[in-house]
Amino acid sequence: MLKKSLSAGLASIALAATAHAQTPAAPAAPASPHTFSANLGVFSQYIFRGLTQTDRKPALQGGLDYSHSSGFYIGTWMTNISWLRENFSTPALTTGQYQSGGHMEIDVYGGYKSTFGKSDFTYDVGLLQYIYPGTPKPAIGPTACTYGTLACPRANTLEAYGALGWKWITVKYSHSLKDETFGVPRTRGTNYIDLTADIPVGETGFTVNLHYGKQTYKGQIPTVPFSNNTLLTYSDWKAGVSYNLPKDFVIGAYATGTGGANTLGYGAVPVGPYPHNIAKTTGTVFLKKNFNF
Repeated sequence: MLKKSLSAGLASIALAATAHAQTPAAPAAPASPHTFSANLGVFSQYIFRGLTQTDRKPALQGGLDYSHSSGFYIGTWMTNISWLRENFSTPALTTGQYQSGGHMEIDVYGGYKSTFGKSDFTYDVGLLQYIYPGTPKPAIGPTACTYGTLACPRANTLEAYGALGWKWITVKYSHSLKDETFGVPRTRGTNYIDLTADIPVGETGFTVNLHYGKQTYKGQIPTVPFSNNTLLTYSDWKAGVSYNLPKDFVIGAYATGTGGANTLGYGAVPVGPYPHNIAKTTGTVFLKKNFNF
């Protein structure tokens, strides 16, 4: 009797264990289609399209991005600047294009990014609004500003862009949609083409960063004897290296420079409009932290 009871008990335990083993595991929670990320960096200067925006002084920069699994994304990014308070207004030649503010750049953008063909190929289309808070200074005399006119241009700029990518190479085209482009009136259609390669060096954590761009200005200001293209069109380049540190920190350094930059548009006083030539070859170092939520 004892043997029968023991055998029955062992059989019950075995059946229970088998039934438990056959019970399917609870399905994993589906991945969220929403992604939030941010970045914060300290740079020895802010370089934009080959031009120093902070007169070779440090810049604190940061951004916040949201993306959806469908490919839609929006984001914002900001940095300190100084060029709007350094350059001269024409023809008054009083220091600074902005009489107040002009110390910050805020970028707001949104678009759609996805893959095609093999997953190594990507495309990206969107809109980018550059915002420079502050009050422009009248370019002619002490009259009050009428924003959006030749006498009082804002630096705010709206661009549409499209990009094609393959692995670590990207070609991007940006097109100015309004008559004011970075404070220059009558410039609708001004454009920038950008070829960038961020090449990882095996599994070392190092990345080689290469870039070439061409900024082409359109139109002409009626009171100026030269076209915007003659005064302001130029090319720029960048060569550097970055290294991925633990905890999503990135450190790096790069050299930048320009070709064909007219000193009347970008040079130093008294020939150009700035205290220093903002288009000269220069070097930048940085430390950045990336966040993923």
